[in-house]
Amino acid sequence: MLDFSVTFFITIINITILFFILKAILWKPVTKFMAIRAERIKESIMQAEKDKLNAKALLSQYEAQLKTAETEAGAIIGRAKEQAKIEADKIIAEGRASADEVMANAKKQLEVERKAALAIFKQEAVALVVTATGNLVGREIKSEDNKQYAAILLNEASALNKADED
Repeated sequence: MLDFSVTFFITIINITILFFILKAILWKPVTKFMAIRAERIKESIMQAEKDKLNAKALLSQYEAQLKTAETEAGAIIGRAKEQAKIEADKIIAEGRASADEVMANAKKQLEVERKAALAIFKQEAVALVVTATGNLVGREIKSEDNKQYAAILLNEASALNKADED
């Protein structure tokens, strides 16, 4: 059957003594090490959660800043477009004013030239009328009065011509 020898009992006693010795020597340091390790893990998890919350807060802050920046960029672009439109309108208005001024100056110059040409024409016409009248009469008209009458006649004719044009 079972043979229990003395060595069996000595081995059991040795194992029991060894258990109590190891428990007394190693139990406290191992449990202390395990508690410290568990505390470190717990702190690491808490720190990770804090970091996660901080990251979420930073993310929301950055998103808010990004939205603000986008809004400001839109406002800046809008102001720049308005300023560009104002500047373009100003340039166009200046161009139109300059063109109007050039046209007015050209009209004045044209009017001056027309009046000068008309004066020259009148002088030539008076001379021609005096010469033609002299040829018709058969003698040369030298009287200044006759030249004045011819000038008056041409002025009346040009006044009638202007009235017909209007």
